[in-house]
Amino acid sequence: MRKAEWQNGYAEDCKSLYVGPIPASASSKVFRKRTQDQMSFPLEFESQVLAIEKKIAELRDVSKIGDVNVGAEISRMQLKVDKLLKEIYKKLTPWQKVQVARHPDRPKCLDYINGMFEDFIELSGDRLFADDRAIIGGFATLDNIKCVVIGEEKGRDTESRLEHNFGMPKPEGYRKAYRFLDLADKFGLPIISFVDTSGAFPGMESEERGQAEAIARCMEKSFQINVPYICVVIGEGGSGGAIAIATADYVVMLEHSVYSVISPEGCASILWKDESKVELVSEFQKLTASDLLSLGIIDLIVNEPVGGAHRNKSETILNVKTAVQSLLNQSIGLAADVRKELRRNKFTRIGDAFRIQPQV
Repeated sequence: MRKAEWQNGYAEDCKSLYVGPIPASASSKVFRKRTQDQMSFPLEFESQVLAIEKKIAELRDVSKIGDVNVGAEISRMQLKVDKLLKEIYKKLTPWQKVQVARHPDRPKCLDYINGMFEDFIELSGDRLFADDRAIIGGFATLDNIKCVVIGEEKGRDTESRLEHNFGMPKPEGYRKAYRFLDLADKFGLPIISFVDTSGAFPGMESEERGQAEAIARCMEKSFQINVPYICVVIGEGGSGGAIAIATADYVVMLEHSVYSVISPEGCASILWKDESKVELVSEFQKLTASDLLSLGIIDLIVNEPVGGAHRNKSETILNVKTAVQSLLNQSIGLAADVRKELRRNKFTRIGDAFRIQPQV
């Protein structure tokens, strides 16, 4: 997709997600579209908000039909929506955060690539078997800094989700990522990765082609490269499918993203053979950004707009860009051997707080 085409579509998309006050005289199309989108993917804990937004859309339609001034009522209801969203998102449970992280309208990898970078040149294939579209990557420019971008793309509609295999890479996808890591190191270019996957593709063909080996090779290569490496978890960070491209100098998470060794459903099925226990499991998994920051597994949390990234994509992308720029400047200032040592130590010390010391 050409940059100009993407920008035009993205501008309309951002309008449809606007949540601020809208003059009563304004067209109701933008607000109604956003409300309809939210109703298409309703979150149970947002039911009160969606009910009020539906009423606002109806009032806008009424104001168009006759000479009725409903501006004051709309403004009052919009303030109520904003207040409710702040209250709800301030106290989300881990399981609710999982639901937000999986929201179909959250910005995807390609949204961040097109919104943050210039001159993106996509590269294809692993030079061994095939081109896995679940992994997107290539050369790009971030404010005059040449870099390599790698990310997992879930897709936005049925067609694109099938094309990108719902963001679940196969071995050729990880070997494609390995190729990008190697190219970045060869040309001395910083790496920025975007994690958004429920996990590596679990099909038989993946096992036949060496899924575990491909993931391990990516991690091994990540410890060998000399260039700065920043990773951002933008949605789901599932198991080895995520860490293959998250073995970085700095790991950043969006406020309502999740990162874990297994999904809550998978964990509940293994422990209790009962997926209905997902809420209980997610509490113990420590998969939220705040939990992982306190455990030293990630380095930074990027705040999301009130109501989640899916309600204001442009603000979310700008927040991520600012964080990446800051961390990239810090990492560029380090000597390569120091950077590699810090990266290795970051991962080898994970779990130290829970390690049982042998008794002498």
